[in-house]
Amino acid sequence: MSWMTRRDFGKVATAAATATVLKAGMGKSAWAADHDAVRIFPKGFVWGCATASYQVEGAVNEDGRGATIWDNFAHTPGKIHNNDTGDVADDSYHRYKEDIQLLKNLGVGGHRFSIAWSRIFPSGTGAVNQKGVDFYDRVIDELLKNGIEPYVTLFHWDLPAALPGGWQSRDTAKAFAEYAAFAAKHYSDRVKHFMTTNEFVCITDIGHVEGRFAPGLRLPPAEANQVRHHAILAHGLGVQAIRANAKAGTKVGLAENANVFVPVIETDEHIAAAKRATRLGNAPFLTALMEGRYIDEYLEMAGAAAPKVEAGDFKAIGSKLDFVGLNVYTPIYVRAENSARGFAIEQQQANYPNMDSPWLKVGPEVAYWSVRNVCENWKMPDLLITENGCSAEDVVTPAGRIEDTERVMYLRNHLAQFHRAISEGYPLRGYFLWSLLDNFEWADGYSKRFGLHYVDYATQKRIPKLSAEWYKQVIAHNEIV
Repeated sequence: MSWMTRRDFGKVATAAATATVLKAGMGKSAWAADHDAVRIFPKGFVWGCATASYQVEGAVNEDGRGATIWDNFAHTPGKIHNNDTGDVADDSYHRYKEDIQLLKNLGVGGHRFSIAWSRIFPSGTGAVNQKGVDFYDRVIDELLKNGIEPYVTLFHWDLPAALPGGWQSRDTAKAFAEYAAFAAKHYSDRVKHFMTTNEFVCITDIGHVEGRFAPGLRLPPAEANQVRHHAILAHGLGVQAIRANAKAGTKVGLAENANVFVPVIETDEHIAAAKRATRLGNAPFLTALMEGRYIDEYLEMAGAAAPKVEAGDFKAIGSKLDFVGLNVYTPIYVRAENSARGFAIEQQQANYPNMDSPWLKVGPEVAYWSVRNVCENWKMPDLLITENGCSAEDVVTPAGRIEDTERVMYLRNHLAQFHRAISEGYPLRGYFLWSLLDNFEWADGYSKRFGLHYVDYATQKRIPKLSAEWYKQVIAHNEIV
């Protein structure tokens, strides 16, 4: 008698589980009953990787690219770990073909990358820089030539420095719409998925309240709330501009790192608390987009510092989306509380485990609840996981390998929770792992590594890690391995 393979055993186990489900009259879909045991993902599920322009491209002074607020911030002494900058980064501006071959070797069906606004409009608006346009033409064409669908983010934090007032100015939202219109008109013959913006809270709060990200400001509440409003207005105007200029069939969404509230115990009262926390805890951003207004609780909390809203703003902000992208990393645990808001945040112990980045707390159930919470609060279009990944203390062994078992652990456990959400019928259609490469990690400079491929920054050599080998197998089998 020969040993059964894992997949054979899974089929036997699934058959038994299916019989039990049918006998019990449980409500899972036929797909879920057939695929739970072996953790197979649905046919057509999109596997991909993600990168961002300032983090990988380099070439900051080449071919007409305009300066960005991140160029200025990174060159301010003391703002970035080790005074690192994105001047060279991974040199992907020159090595994009090499990096696309890394994607092809993984077997991905899609790649999420961002366009640098200042390569197209060096001053943020006005004259178009044709060399910048041509560069992204080459990237898109090379992806398609290798059977990889491009998923384009229009703004991943690198705001053109020449825009007067930056995000404090309402005119920046209008300038973004002009840029989005151009990008949609020019690239939508080949790009079928556009994301307007990436992670509102990083654009607004971390850059304009905490001062840890560009432009490094610490604004008072009223001014900070106005920056938040300008950011979501830019998204809304961008959606309208894309729809007005893109080819038929183009899909529009965004990539948002919504606060993910996880019930500390999965009982009805704590689950309801997590749902309430999701709506209030994302009030300035995702909640406003999905409901087309600022909810009363948010306005009451803001008081006299509430943002100034002009006529027509929320018609744009609440524009219908074809998909919502979620960037998922770390949980916020909540419990039910007998109070007006109905929930309380659980304080994490000092020794709560984290990955190499101190902020990246380990809690794989964040993956499931990121999907469920937004679907329970709002009628969701298709969902994509537009980022998920972790930093790890990657070391090259004497044999030239990077055995990043902790990253494999993190990813495997998160995929299991995303699979759980799919098996319960939530509309999750794809997954983009952060990141293809080690890269410039914002205020952390090059001290934190998130990539599937190790980058030797002195030589720009790329070395696949164990996690790249693992992800390749996941994609090949369409299943958690």
